[in-house]
Amino acid sequence: MCKLIERVLLLIQGLLLLGSVGNAQSFVLDLPRPSQRAVVTQRIGITDVTINYHRPVVNKRKVWGGLVPYGQVWRAGANENTTIRFTDPVSIEGKPLAAGTYGLHMIPGENEWVVIFSRNSTSWGSFTYDQAEDALRVTVKPQAAEFQEALAYDFDDVTPDSSVVALRWEKVAVPFKIGVNTHEIVAQNLHNQLRGLAQYAWDGWDDAANYLLQEKINLEEALKYSDKSIQAEARYDNFMTKSRVLDALERKDEATTARNKALTMANAIQMHTYARQLQNDGKQAEAFAIFKENARKNPDQWVVHVGLSRMYSAQGDFASAAKEMTAAIATAPDPQKQPLQAMARRLEAKEDINK
Repeated sequence: MCKLIERVLLLIQGLLLLGSVGNAQSFVLDLPRPSQRAVVTQRIGITDVTINYHRPVVNKRKVWGGLVPYGQVWRAGANENTTIRFTDPVSIEGKPLAAGTYGLHMIPGENEWVVIFSRNSTSWGSFTYDQAEDALRVTVKPQAAEFQEALAYDFDDVTPDSSVVALRWEKVAVPFKIGVNTHEIVAQNLHNQLRGLAQYAWDGWDDAANYLLQEKINLEEALKYSDKSIQAEARYDNFMTKSRVLDALERKDEATTARNKALTMANAIQMHTYARQLQNDGKQAEAFAIFKENARKNPDQWVVHVGLSRMYSAQGDFASAAKEMTAAIATAPDPQKQPLQAMARRLEAKEDINK
C-alpha cells in the first residue's frame, strides 16, 4: 500500500510540474489534456523516424532551471514517455543505435544537454527512469532560439542520409543529428522486396538497377538486376538501362550492343527522347542519326517531324525546320499543339529551338 501511495504522489508531482492540476483531467476517460499529444515523422532515405510526445506550454512560467530543473532527467515533453522510433539502424551524433522504439529523455544544462535513448519506452514521465536501461547517451549544445510557447520537435537540414532533430521550447533549441546508411539499407531492402511479387515483373528489377546506377553504387548488382528485368520481359527500357550500367562499368562494346538492341525495340517517342538526351549531352551527330532513323522507321508520327525540325534548326536550316514543325502541328495531339506553335514562331524568327 505504501508503494502504491508513493507512486500516486509521484504522479501528482509530475502533474504539478507541468501545471496540470486544476484542469479537467481523468485517468480513465479520454479528455483534453493541457499538454496535447503530437506525432511527427520524417523519412530519411527509406528510414522513418517518428517522435510521439506531449506538448507542455510555457504559460508565463520560468521553464529552464525552474519548471524543468537543470541537472535532472526530464521526459523531454509531458505526460507519458516521449518516444522516438527508428525503422532501421541509425547513428546519433555519430554513435550507432539499433532500430526500435526508445524512451527519449534529456538532462538539461546551461551549457550542454545529455540526450538519452532508453530501452524503456512505456513509463509515465521520467520518475521511474533507470540508467541501466540506456541504449545510448549523447551530449549536445543547446542553442538560443525564437520564443516557442508549446514544446515542439522539428526535423531540420534533411538530406538523403541525415537530419537534425531539434527540440524547441521557450527560447531554447536542443539539436541532435540522426545519420542513416541509406545506400546499405536500400540495397538490403531491395533484396527483400525483389523476393516478393515484384520479382515477377520487369519494372521492379529495372527500377532497382536504375537506383543503383543513379547512386553509382553496386554496379555489378545493377547489371544483374537489369538482366533479371530483361528475363522477365525484354523491353526498350531495360535494355537501355543495361547499356547505361555497362557504360558505367567501362564495358563499352557490350554497352553498344545492349543500346542497339534497345533501339530496335523503341517506339517513335522513345527514339525521340533518346535523341534529345544525346543532344543535351552535346552529342549532336549521334542525335541527328537517331532523328533520321526514327523518320525512316516511323514516317507518319508527329514526334518524328519535331525531331527533324530540331535537327534542321541546329544545322541553321530554318526553312526546313519550319516545314517539319508545320507537319508536326498538323497531326499532333491537341495538348501538344500550343507548345509546338510557340516553337514554330521561334523558327520564323530564325531562332534555334534547341536553345
